[in-house]
Amino acid sequence: MAQHPTPSQSPDRLTADLIQHVRANPELMRVLRVVRSLRLPDWRIVAGAVYQTVWNARTGRQPTYGIKDFDVVYFDGSDLSWDAEDVVIRRVQAAFDAALRDRVEVRNQARVHLWFKDHFGDDYAPLPDTDTMITRFVSPAFAVGIRLEPDDEISVFAPFGLEDLFAMKLRPNPHRPLSSAWDSVVAKACARWPEIEVIKPGA
Repeated sequence: MAQHPTPSQSPDRLTADLIQHVRANPELMRVLRVVRSLRLPDWRIVAGAVYQTVWNARTGRQPTYGIKDFDVVYFDGSDLSWDAEDVVIRRVQAAFDAALRDRVEVRNQARVHLWFKDHFGDDYAPLPDTDTMITRFVSPAFAVGIRLEPDDEISVFAPFGLEDLFAMKLRPNPHRPLSSAWDSVVAKACARWPEIEVIKPGA
C-alpha cells in the first residue's frame, strides 16, 4: 500500500493534519469524549492510538486499523498506592460500553517509577507530570499526546515535533538510553505497517 506524500513540513500544518486525522477516527474520539467527562488530573491519550491513527491516514488504511488499545494517562501524586490507581482504572472502565471497556488502559504517571524496572527492565526516574513522560518514549515518532479540551479543541504535545511521525520514521529517542525493548517494538510496528522506515541506533 503506497504511502501518501507528506502534506507539509510546517509544524502548524502537521499539527492541524494530526488533529484532522484524530477527528476522523470515531473510536479515538469516543475515548477522548468519555475521558474528558471524567475530569482526570493532567490527562492525555498517548501512544499507539494516536500515532497509529496518523499512519493509517498516511497509508490509506481505515482509521481504526491495527489499534489494539487506548492508553489513558493521568498524573496524581497525592496517593501513590496501587489501590488509589485501581479506583481510577475501575472508574474509567465503567464509563465505557463493552465494545471499548477492555481496550482502554489507564495508568497514573506519578506511580510509573515504582514498577517500570520490574516490568520492562530499564531504570525510570520519577515524573513531575504527564507531559514529561511523553519525552521518554522510545522513539520521537511515538512521542505525542492529545487531550480533548472543554471547548472541544484538541491540544497536542509533541516534544520532538511531528516530522518523524508523518514520515513514518522510527529512530531511537536521542535523550534516553536505547530501550531494551527496541527491537521488539520495531518488529511489531513494522509487521502492521511495513511502510515504516527504521533508522538504526547510532545512524
